[in-house]
Parts: sequence; C-alpha cells; structure tokens
Amino acid sequence: MLIIFGGGTGYAEVVKSELPFRPNTSTAISAFESKGWLFFTPLEGRMVEAICDRLIPPDEGGAGGKDAGCAVFIDRQLAGPYGSSEGLYLQPPFMPGTPGQGYQGADAPAAIYRKGLRAFDRFVSAKFGGKTFAALSTSDQDKALTSLADGSTHLDGEVGATLFFNTILKDTKAGYLADPIYGGNRDMVSWRMIGFPGARYDYRDWVSRHNERYPLPPVGLTGRAEWTRKG
Repeated sequence: MLIIFGGGTGYAEVVKSELPFRPNTSTAISAFESKGWLFFTPLEGRMVEAICDRLIPPDEGGAGGKDAGCAVFIDRQLAGPYGSSEGLYLQPPFMPGTPGQGYQGADAPAAIYRKGLRAFDRFVSAKFGGKTFAALSTSDQDKALTSLADGSTHLDGEVGATLFFNTILKDTKAGYLADPIYGGNRDMVSWRMIGFPGARYDYRDWVSRHNERYPLPPVGLTGRAEWTRKG
C-alpha cells in the first residue's frame, strides 16, 4: 500500500493499492530506430544536420554534430514523449518565464521545431537568394545562426528566434553527450574525446586520479560493438 502524507497538513491519502514497480524486474531501454526520419521531413532533417554541424563543428578533436548523430537524436526525441511534453502541465495561463523558470509557453518542443524550422527556412531563402540553409557556405550559415541567437532575426511571429535557437542548441548538446542508444554520440565520439568511461560497472580507482586520462574505452548502456559475437 502506498501512502502520501501531506506536507505539514497532518493528512494521509492512499493513492495506490500496489507498488508502482515489480520487484526483481527491469524495463530495458529500447535502442533507437536507425532508418529514416521519424519526425523531421527530409528537408527539415538536412537543415537540422547542417545546424548541428555549425553548433558543434568537426575538427581534429572529433566528429561534428552531424556525424555524431545529433540530428537523429533530436528527431527521435521529438517523435517521443519529449516532443509532446508528455507528463508536463500544459494548461493556461501562459506567460514569459523568468530565467530560472525557463520556457513557460504553450508550444511543446515538437511545435517549436516545426514552426521554427519552417520560418527559419523562409528567412534564409529570402536573405540568401533562395538557397536552403544546408546549401549555404559555413560563413553564411554562421551569420544566419548568430542572428537567431542574438534575436536580430524575426521569424514571422511563429516562434521566437532566440527560443528556437536555444532549444536546438540545448538538444544538440544533449545528443552529442547522451548514450549512443538514443541515436546521438555515434561511436561514443564525445565520450572518447573527453575521456568519459560511460556506463562501466566500476571505476572507483580512478575517481581521485586527477589530470590523468582514463585509459580504457567507454562503454554504453548496450556495451560495446566489439563485444557482440559474430557468426
């Protein structure tokens, strides 16, 4: 029996007749579907890949946002509970939030992306001679993104430019650093770059060894590809 006690009110309420979990069981995480876009259209997918590659450019240290799978990560998240803000309170009134509160508007992430990508595509086409964002030079791509970040670009009133930029920046970072099971951090590129051990069972011997690079390769929630037996 699960009982909820009111904070300081002296009452208790039975809300369930059984535990919210089953002892000695687990719910395994399903790996992302690796084929095609689930939320983005092909045009949107190419645009997001190009945006991710400017937010995290490739260099000698490792792959950029595109090759790391950040757009795939975002696509799968938008097609799932995150995209619809499942589990969050979404009733009015809506008003601007403080910096500590974050976004308090009516649109869920899926709507922010759909409106933002459509309006951003129109802006880019009008400013750069009918080109798509993916077709621009990296210099022009950076100019377009900078105008989003500083709010100097107006996106036809569908979604705030800064909100759209901050949302895709946040999600790109998450995709770059998340476990590969979610579609980003392909081949654990970011973990290998920063020396993060991943989901290894035990690395306590290394916790206090500062300024030393961890010598073993990272491990994801599903292990490592070379552990899979073939044949």
